[in-house]
Amino acid sequence: MLIADGESLLRAAFRALLESGQRIRVVCEAATGEEAVALTHRTRPDVVLMDEMLPGLDSVEATGRMLAGTDAAVILLTACEGDDRIFAALRAGASGLLLKDTEPAELLRAVEAVARGEAVLPPRLTRRLIAELALRPERLCPSVELLDELTAREREVVALVGNGLDNDEIAERLVVTPGTAKTHVSRAMVKLHARDRAKLVVFAYETGLVRPRTDTATPTSRRLAIA
Repeated sequence: MLIADGESLLRAAFRALLESGQRIRVVCEAATGEEAVALTHRTRPDVVLMDEMLPGLDSVEATGRMLAGTDAAVILLTACEGDDRIFAALRAGASGLLLKDTEPAELLRAVEAVARGEAVLPPRLTRRLIAELALRPERLCPSVELLDELTAREREVVALVGNGLDNDEIAERLVVTPGTAKTHVSRAMVKLHARDRAKLVVFAYETGLVRPRTDTATPTSRRLAIA
């Protein structure tokens, strides 16, 4: 994986933590956004852990450039759950967003999760995302054609993903097996060209499959479900 942070001491701390379990190998480090993009394309890491306030190229723009032509999964570290770039980072292709006060063990789990193609978004950031979507006067429909490609059951599944349900909960809601629920999710991801479930959440809200609510007592207060 690649670590991108403007402070060498923090990069060293992240490297020590991530490599402590001997399941993760850090292949390179970057101190600026431009360097992170260049190294991502040069070394092709599975995961990029990037400080949202990385010097140089804006982290949202850097995320988009990293994912252009690579299969890297990007995790952004943010100090503030109210940062307006949270939604922009997801739209740019980020697979994970973590607060900087995240526990070390949770960070390790997050890196391994996104490496498997899953999405990671803590409850507080999920609530912030939903609140932002609720305040938007208009939804941006990514593609009506893509929506039309989904079957009625797949639309239902995408809506449930948008509400924060995992595969087991979707299976229970639809009275199907977890394997069948996972198949529906996977097919929807393929049709919508979604890299992970975080993109399904964004799609669900932008197309109106899910109606945003500003209260925090909804199922969306949980972590994004894993694939």
